[in-house]
Amino acid sequence: MNLVLTIITITALLSSVLALVSFWLPQMTPDYEKLSPYECGFDPLGSARLPFSLRFFLIAILFLLFDLEIALLLPLPWGDQLVSPLYTFIWATAVLMLLTLGLIYEWTQGGLEWAE
Repeated sequence: MNLVLTIITITALLSSVLALVSFWLPQMTPDYEKLSPYECGFDPLGSARLPFSLRFFLIAILFLLFDLEIALLLPLPWGDQLVSPLYTFIWATAVLMLLTLGLIYEWTQGGLEWAE
């Protein structure tokens, strides 16, 4: 217990010191170039606050969904060593079928078309 308390104390102290140093160390005198919206030397041509297309967010959410699917299916090879590997195969197939049906639905609805 003493070792755990020592490690927690050291990490808390180190984190506090690094947080305080990060506030004191940087220069707080920004010049004109740093305050300009672009540091490349060109004046901006238009507004930098244009809204993103809703399709961009849809594609991003689909990417996250399929990325999550990979994370869910990652332990599948270890599931073969369970008492009943058939259940693992059934659940993995159900997840893949559900995601495939969702992908087919989005594809037929035109949700994956970037430009109309």
